[in-house]
Amino acid sequence: MIAFERYTLDNGLRIIVHQDKSTPLASVCMTYNVGTKHEEKDKTGFAHLFEHLMFGGSKNAPNFDDYIQQAGGENNAFTNQDMTVYYEYLPWQNLEVALWLEADRMLQLNLTERNLAKERKVVVEEFKESCLNEPYGDIWHHIGPLAYTKHPYRVPTIGENIDHIANAKLEDVAAFFDNYYCPNNAVLVVAGNIQPEEVLALATKWFGDIPRGRAAIPVLPIEPVQTEKRTLEVTANVPLDALYLVFQGAKRDSNDYYIDDFITDVLADGDAAKLYQQLVKEQELFADIDAYVTASIDTGLLVVEGRLAEEVTFEQAEAALWQTLHQLSNTLLAVDAVQKLQNKIEHNIEFSTMNHLHKAINLGYYEMLGDANWINQEKEKYNQITALDIRERSQRIFQESQCSVIYYKVRK
Repeated sequence: MIAFERYTLDNGLRIIVHQDKSTPLASVCMTYNVGTKHEEKDKTGFAHLFEHLMFGGSKNAPNFDDYIQQAGGENNAFTNQDMTVYYEYLPWQNLEVALWLEADRMLQLNLTERNLAKERKVVVEEFKESCLNEPYGDIWHHIGPLAYTKHPYRVPTIGENIDHIANAKLEDVAAFFDNYYCPNNAVLVVAGNIQPEEVLALATKWFGDIPRGRAAIPVLPIEPVQTEKRTLEVTANVPLDALYLVFQGAKRDSNDYYIDDFITDVLADGDAAKLYQQLVKEQELFADIDAYVTASIDTGLLVVEGRLAEEVTFEQAEAALWQTLHQLSNTLLAVDAVQKLQNKIEHNIEFSTMNHLHKAINLGYYEMLGDANWINQEKEKYNQITALDIRERSQRIFQESQCSVIYYKVRK
């Protein structure tokens, strides 16, 4: 059980405080309700761009990293399609430094033509390196538009088009910042060797006078249920042919999400999992294979992907893969097999709670999702899953009419 205190300032900033006396550190996590899905169609990649811009200095702190390092801490950030997270951890005695820095960049980030040009160049190079030059690096530029017809999850986190970042204008970037990076669109979490009432006092001191922002959140289209198989062929300079089967999954706050996640563990968690045993080890059709869910707040995806062994055709690989998926849909797993995976998941959850930074990040995530206390319900939701749930959910998901298939071919 992860205990915490919850507060809300007058400007709308939500604050979650978790005391952990076992560590000499404190973790600060600022979660903003902004991700790729909130961007305009011709201005994609802005949320990820701000992952870089937010470290470019603010009015009273010209170099964010320097202050954190001088306080004995470390910091970083990550962005996804739903939200953006900035975090620091440092000795608890220096907690106020992190809160001051987070507040200063929320209120008065140093957005200048010079800083924008610098970070724009960094992100453009990252786009080239990770998406254009890395084998299979552009796969989400293909999966998104194939699996989604309406929802902005069509766009990968780094952006749809490199030109959207290369041509980003300061006024557009500033407008994006003013709308989303404000107290009433954020959750602040502090975890570690701290006193909740002291954290509230410090948070009020540094964030209390920041005015509420506009925080105009766009109404997003609902992705319709897929009713026919979609296919796409891609040819690129890659070492092996690769096959991707993509299915519509559950929303992250749905109980079905936990079953979907469990199914991917049955299929691909470890060398004893079905896909590895049957298709890699026994039939030698794939060089490697995996299955996972995207854990998206809105309609997510369940993805099965594998690189084909040499001389294996797509027809052979796909047929064998469907055979394994239908096997899961038509048989009941043994009770002890379900229990074994539940024990492993419970162990992983328990292990993650040993790290105060992970707890801070997860508390912010669940609060943004709907309720920070959901962090304490994870084990129960996985432990309630039965073999019948797995079979019935597999039957609903693993249908060819609801599948998007990508044949990623080696360029000859």
